[in-house]
Amino acid sequence: MNPPGSRNGLDDWLRWLETLSPNEIDLGLERVTEVLDRLELARPGRVITVAGTNGKGSTVVMIEALLSAAGENVASYTSPHIHEFNERIRSNGTAASDEDIVTAFQRVEAARQDAALTYFEFGTLAALVYFDSVRPDTVILEVGLGGRLDAVNVVDPDACLITNVTLDHCDWLGDDVETIAAEKAGIMRGDTAVVFGSSQLPVAISNAAIKTGADLIVAGRDFRIIETDDGLWNWSGRDESVDGLNAPSLEGRHQLQNASAVLALVESLGMRSLLNAEIINRAFAMLNLPGRLQQIARSDRRYVVDVAHNVDSARVLAEFISHLNDIDRVIAVIGVQRGKDLQGMIGALAPVVNHWIACDAASGNARPADELAQEVVAYTGKPCLVANTVDAALEAARESAKKTDLIVVTGSFYTVGPALLRLNDFRCAH
Repeated sequence: MNPPGSRNGLDDWLRWLETLSPNEIDLGLERVTEVLDRLELARPGRVITVAGTNGKGSTVVMIEALLSAAGENVASYTSPHIHEFNERIRSNGTAASDEDIVTAFQRVEAARQDAALTYFEFGTLAALVYFDSVRPDTVILEVGLGGRLDAVNVVDPDACLITNVTLDHCDWLGDDVETIAAEKAGIMRGDTAVVFGSSQLPVAISNAAIKTGADLIVAGRDFRIIETDDGLWNWSGRDESVDGLNAPSLEGRHQLQNASAVLALVESLGMRSLLNAEIINRAFAMLNLPGRLQQIARSDRRYVVDVAHNVDSARVLAEFISHLNDIDRVIAVIGVQRGKDLQGMIGALAPVVNHWIACDAASGNARPADELAQEVVAYTGKPCLVANTVDAALEAARESAKKTDLIVVTGSFYTVGPALLRLNDFRCAH
């Protein structure tokens, strides 16, 4: 299929990208490196790479907010998107326009020659082209899958942050934490700071830091938080400390861990003027990240919408639900991708869920709703309604819910995106 012409819009290009490579995922840096070399892009002033199993999106928006508070122009590349592809490529918090992305796609295609780039690889290169045009002070690159062979790893970072390592994408990265950690450690570079945001440090991370000569900065060892009786928290790093911090505006106690790692990253970059309670509180008070423990009220119904798509994130969601007040029943709408630890996710949610509705996530790689329902019934012993679409599942949940019930939508970005669109609660500014 020929590439779209100059008059085609973004949707045409995205449909074409899905046909470009026979593989949805094809890990490796050779193709991307060849095309990047031909593009001859200028290096951004500073590059921060963010990897990890969970919390990458939250971490990126925190870094954006804090560096913006210093007056920097900050651009970021994240994936996947909730609703529109434009969300993946941002400059100063604003998504790139259709026209800017198409222009970047055209430039990548002109340099591609015969390289069979995947959808993600093509999008990554387009993001780098766009950043070359807007010339930000800092670019934040979120790893899509793993780290070592992920397309964003073609750019050498000035600092890295790995949020945590747990089991996910086992078909691609390995079926144990140490193997997965070794893949994520592939973003490290010599004489470069790498913050590890969890106190549960895999040996593979330590070994990779020693081998590469990276400066490994570990939660609980090199930086830590103390929660105080007045609801605030204090942070201390290798050389600096900050007291009197408010919790970030993103829901969930785990966000303190993400915020703490971001402060360690800022310290490692030498931006110590930002380690100030007034600046941090102002920056973290206005964070916005749709689909992460997001509470919504619509037509006398309460919703929590969360992209939890592995066991650990499902546990975080279950803990969050367990602390909500004035709820009689919890109705879960769940749609997942193939290759996930479905039993583990169901097991994490089962103690807080009373009724289940399985649906097909809006993806070609979705686990069929009837298969998902069978797993729910087998594991929980509770009935599970089957819906063909997210919209149908939401309607069924709304009809069966009372004012005192909670509807939870989870399992995948491809479930949460359509749900937020249906609930008319998502906006993409560009």
